[in-house]
Amino acid sequence: MKLEVVKADITKLAVDAIVNAANSSLMGGGGVDGAIHRAGGPAILEECKQIVARQGGCKTGEAVITTGGNLPAKFVIHTVGPVWNGKPKESELLANCYTHSLQLAVENKCKTVAFPNISTGVYRFPKDEAAVIAVKTVAAFLRNTNEIEKVIFACFDEENFHLIQRELDKVNSW
Repeated sequence: MKLEVVKADITKLAVDAIVNAANSSLMGGGGVDGAIHRAGGPAILEECKQIVARQGGCKTGEAVITTGGNLPAKFVIHTVGPVWNGKPKESELLANCYTHSLQLAVENKCKTVAFPNISTGVYRFPKDEAAVIAVKTVAAFLRNTNEIEKVIFACFDEENFHLIQRELDKVNSW
């Protein structure tokens, strides 16, 4: 199966790339972003600083890639999700996070990728809507490429796990 959901700490997954729900400064923060920076060590922050010096950070919906540092993953793909304010463009920006992250994974020959629940924490994106966007966007991308062998949705909490599982069940019944 190309898509799966697990209840796990994304920093512990042995995949080619994990995706970081980053902030636009790329300097680390709370939640999954802080956990990835802490577990991955200083090499990730150093590469983030180089990216910021080169392009001034990362815009909402975009993605950049760095080393995985001390993580089991070879790479970290940093993407900036939208802060939820109830505007229509936010759904498109969230979908772009998944698409741009997967494009970077393909460009860097990553066969396995793990995503956290982007924007559903302090950015307050409704978890049920975010789950629909995540699964539909990733499934659509995977239908058009054989480059990526597996995408894992790594959920830290039970609620997101069940919401993603529900959406995966819908996709798998197609």
